[in-house]
Amino acid sequence: MPVHFPLKLVSSRMLAPTIRHFAFTRDDGQALDFIPGQFIQVHFQYPDGSATKRSYSIASRREGEPHAGDLVELAVSYVPGGAATNIFEHLAEGDTIDASGPFGRFCLMPKDTNRRYLLIATGTGVTPYRSMLPELARQMAGRGVEVVLLFGARNPGELLYGEEFRDFARAHPGFRFIPCFSRELPAEPGADDVRGYVQDALAGVAPDPEGDIAYLCGNPNMVDACFEALKGHGFPVPHIRREKYVSSR
Repeated sequence: MPVHFPLKLVSSRMLAPTIRHFAFTRDDGQALDFIPGQFIQVHFQYPDGSATKRSYSIASRREGEPHAGDLVELAVSYVPGGAATNIFEHLAEGDTIDASGPFGRFCLMPKDTNRRYLLIATGTGVTPYRSMLPELARQMAGRGVEVVLLFGARNPGELLYGEEFRDFARAHPGFRFIPCFSRELPAEPGADDVRGYVQDALAGVAPDPEGDIAYLCGNPNMVDACFEALKGHGFPVPHIRREKYVSSR
């Protein structure tokens, strides 16, 4: 059941020019028990004193079971003039924020019998997939499922957690990582680096409505475009799982 808890900042680092990775611990001595793909809500007040909140997918990778541990990791987009941005910009190590959760059903389903997962993301929409990596490794080893991650970024500097996904792909032959760059390719593109949008690259992985389950997370326009494309390939709607990210001020 979702509960309120304090999060204390342990460390942070920039992932991209406008996105920072934060690592917190619960300051009540408890661990956050969550399912990869879920999110938490951060609660704060506007300058006029009114209460508000923002939702952030949990980026933490939990290598063991259950999915709990010390660090609660988030990737936060900075929105110019945003109320939440003002909070996160001024957080120092040791500071606390109020959070609640976990929430959400954008998760891998225990009863899935698909042959392949298509994971599609833009921007911070890739954070749930980072959290899913340990479970995907278990499923690849246990039932032979394959995974394709199509991740859209404007340029190499915005490919969040890109090296982690490349390393994971090198260590797991059943996992394929396809970065899609809409504006600028790397100076030395890899074999799976492509130019364009993820929805344009989708056809290249031969979507299979009989054997695939697709996850879509990120920019609403991308999610809608990929949803329609997958329906055009004959996917039943229950095999297309969606979560849209909308920047809030």
